[in-house]
Amino acid sequence: MSEKPLKPGVAADAKALSGSDEAQAHVRRWWRLVPRILTHPTEVFVALQDDDEIDVDARSEPILAIVIVAGMAGILLTPTWGTLLDTESLDWMVLAVVTFIGGLLYGAAGYFLLGVVMWIGIHAVGLDTRGRKARQLLGFAALPFALSILITAPVIVVAFGYDWFRTGGSDDGTGRDVVLAIGLAFALWSLGLLALGLRTTLELPWRGVIGALALVVVIVASFAVLQSLDSIL
Repeated sequence: MSEKPLKPGVAADAKALSGSDEAQAHVRRWWRLVPRILTHPTEVFVALQDDDEIDVDARSEPILAIVIVAGMAGILLTPTWGTLLDTESLDWMVLAVVTFIGGLLYGAAGYFLLGVVMWIGIHAVGLDTRGRKARQLLGFAALPFALSILITAPVIVVAFGYDWFRTGGSDDGTGRDVVLAIGLAFALWSLGLLALGLRTTLELPWRGVIGALALVVVIVASFAVLQSLDSIL
């Protein structure tokens, strides 16, 4: 006895459910790959070569989390956050909320702007690639810097307290320099992963990798100098 054909609406629902299950499977796979960026980065960067739309979309969730935390890690080290309490009195809860919001904006801006800069650098060395892939590569490479907050934030709270967020105090001099050096070390780790990703995912020659990264480094350094000058003036 032959089975009755499914009604169009039922068939559409079944297809949508199947597609949703497949998408969630891809999302879970990418969450499992996140820790391997630290231990087996080449495996992750090879996986980034897949251009299947479902797989590409599945990366968005873990990348968003990395970008937000990286933004928080970065904004804690900026001169702006070093003067946050010069004119305002905030408790730790409010500071945490403000840092989260600032990190969200800071991370998103860095993700898209640096992604564009890297895409331009990649094109400048003669490779045609999608901007989204360049941004996703940047997002995953930022994981070490994002994790730096697990070290820098406790040090800031325990060693310096509110002094970190105002001019003068116990964080002046060597103390602040040590925390900034920790952040820089993790940033260099991320930069190394980005170089490996450009070489692995996009199969750039090392000359192209150096050229693309040089442009990114120049832009980041210029932005940091401008922020420092703004805080001085």
